[in-house]
Amino acid sequence: WNERFWLPHNVTWADLAGEPGGGLQYPRAAHVLSAFPLALGIFAVRLLFERFIAKPCAINLGIQDSGPHRPQPNAILEKVFTSITKSPDGKRLEGLSKQLDWDVRKIQRWFRHRRNQDKPTTLTKFCESMWRFTFYLSIFFYGIRFLWTAPWFWDTRQCWYNYPFQPLTSRLYYYYILELAFYWSLMFSQFTDIKRKDFLIMFVHHLATIGLITFSYMNNMVRVGTLVLCLHDASDFLLEAAKLANYAKYQRLCDAFFMLFGVVFIVTRLGIYPFWILNTTLFESWELIGPYPSWWLFNGLLVTLQVLHVIWSYLIIRTASKALVRGKVSKDDRSDVESSSEEEDVTSNSTKGIFSTSSNGSNRLNGHVAGGQWTGEE
Repeated sequence: WNERFWLPHNVTWADLAGEPGGGLQYPRAAHVLSAFPLALGIFAVRLLFERFIAKPCAINLGIQDSGPHRPQPNAILEKVFTSITKSPDGKRLEGLSKQLDWDVRKIQRWFRHRRNQDKPTTLTKFCESMWRFTFYLSIFFYGIRFLWTAPWFWDTRQCWYNYPFQPLTSRLYYYYILELAFYWSLMFSQFTDIKRKDFLIMFVHHLATIGLITFSYMNNMVRVGTLVLCLHDASDFLLEAAKLANYAKYQRLCDAFFMLFGVVFIVTRLGIYPFWILNTTLFESWELIGPYPSWWLFNGLLVTLQVLHVIWSYLIIRTASKALVRGKVSKDDRSDVESSSEEEDVTSNSTKGIFSTSSNGSNRLNGHVAGGQWTGEE
């Protein structure tokens, strides 16, 4: 908590303490602790929402609570699966084929079914996406409504005038802490939700986001922080809408939402973000307040997010290009359900649209928070 690290020159924590009884005049480090019980509350609300709102909606849309096809019981293969390997190589497959007098292809199919057995159902994925869609949409419109009357929304230099002595309003406080609590809930639930291949990159994304929200709050960079939050929320709900349409098998609607998501994502993350947000945090702030240690940390986290934006934008463009040029995606990269057989792979590969569905009806393309990243089949 060294003042020379966190605050500009000649500013102390005592200066930001505010007047006694003055309420939330300036941000305080202790305020971020309230995000943890709120995160637990958000997670509880999510469970209730998924059970009593999302699930009935899914059932009304004809989404069944049925999992992948289960393989026939076999003690030998089950022992290999649980104790040795879930994906046997060619040599082991030959040995099992001789031992069981089964065709190698039949054994491969058994292992595919067995791996899929532990995968979540389409209903589970629909409920998860509907919760995120509802939150992202709600918080985005709240942010737009709040920022519309904020002077720094129209002139980013207002983020730095008289910094750090910028009073904290109750609306700004609730907006910031709610976003922080939601990302903490995502961080925790990532270990219990559907496991995806981009787990590590999303873990880094959540860490960077939480770090940005926390650090910017502690040194009162909340004005520019609200711009970053609202900008990121602008595209996230569109991706969740595309996934919901995909689970409900409204393919054209799904494709339309995904294309719209891709356009909004690229415009906001590769256009507005670097030329509006990074411009003010790197150059306008340098001119008006000058750099100091936590300023470098804050901008380092913002640049880290921009690197992730470039990676995701490339993957979105690649996926969309395949859909436009070929009318299909040969393989949906972030699959969380494997095809049951090679024949089913061929069937799913011929499915048109940006999201394709395997023959067991489970989604094979499943984006996340800043999604659109699908990079190679398991």
